[in-house]
Amino acid sequence: MTINRLEYTHTASRRPPFPTSDTVLTSIRPEPRLRSRSFTIIAAIVTSCLLILTLSSCGRSNPLSSGSADSDTIVIGSQDYYSNEIIAEIYAQALEKNGINVDRQFRIGQREVYIPEIEQQSIDLIPEYSGNLLQYFEKESSHGDDNDATAAKDPDDVYRDLVHATPQGLHLLNYSPASDQDTYTVTHDFAQRYHLHSVGDLARVPGPVKYGGPSEAESRPYGPKGLKAVYGVDVDFTPIEDSGGPLTVKALTDGKIQVANIFSADPAIKKNNLTVLDDPQHLLLPSNVVPLASKKLNSFKDGKTEGIINSISKKMTTEDLAELNNESVTDQKRAARIAKEWLAHNDIDTGKG
Repeated sequence: MTINRLEYTHTASRRPPFPTSDTVLTSIRPEPRLRSRSFTIIAAIVTSCLLILTLSSCGRSNPLSSGSADSDTIVIGSQDYYSNEIIAEIYAQALEKNGINVDRQFRIGQREVYIPEIEQQSIDLIPEYSGNLLQYFEKESSHGDDNDATAAKDPDDVYRDLVHATPQGLHLLNYSPASDQDTYTVTHDFAQRYHLHSVGDLARVPGPVKYGGPSEAESRPYGPKGLKAVYGVDVDFTPIEDSGGPLTVKALTDGKIQVANIFSADPAIKKNNLTVLDDPQHLLLPSNVVPLASKKLNSFKDGKTEGIINSISKKMTTEDLAELNNESVTDQKRAARIAKEWLAHNDIDTGKG
């Protein structure tokens, strides 16, 4: 079973029925020849319109496919995750404030979608997370062989290994102290019932543990396979397609799942009195915010762009992320407003480096 975002169906009000009188119907019917001619004309018009629309759509290719290598504009993307969009919007507004043109391509999706776009320079910049990105690159380069997994456990070591694992055509900027990583989260009552403190304690829960998270988590090193190999925990995985958002939280609090993958800076953890389990074996690597860029940023504006983004990374903290996320989820502020207010309270250095 996959839990998806809610879908709403709009039911249009019915038109009143046509009159049923034979006299009235006869009076509005065209003569057979005229009707045939009318249909021919209408069909020709419809065909022409469809042809125009087809040609128009052909002319409008995917905005990500045109690339930006020769452009004076920086294309900024974001994952399909509200917190990531906020960070991307902070990047965008800071660059625009310094006279740099920006094209926003937000809510793109997951790494399998946008990494190739960055390599092709269709996207120039996107906020990433160091630990998860490292595991993604390692899996791609080793074709899923877990023997090549990193031994890094702290943010500096993770970033060092990430630099080495990053493919040619991609470019890492400085990582931020701000961290927002995956967690193994349970309800307080569930933790109390089974005396859970760390992930390994889940092994005492009867039967396979019901673990819910985004579909890609099933194949990640910290997914069911990793939980079994590292902690001896059998898992029954439920995909929930909202990136650890409200559907995931509701599935957890309603008891449809027992363990949820919820990001550590999500205000829902505190709001719902949830318990984040310790991960002593570091199955979940530290995931600090790190800007991932195309090679274009190396020399764009003589390094000014990189300097601005690195300044943002230096200023941002984990507490900032938690507050930004709270403003989005609790206060229902839009990403543009949240970003504008954060930048107003933080002086961003526009120098190089």
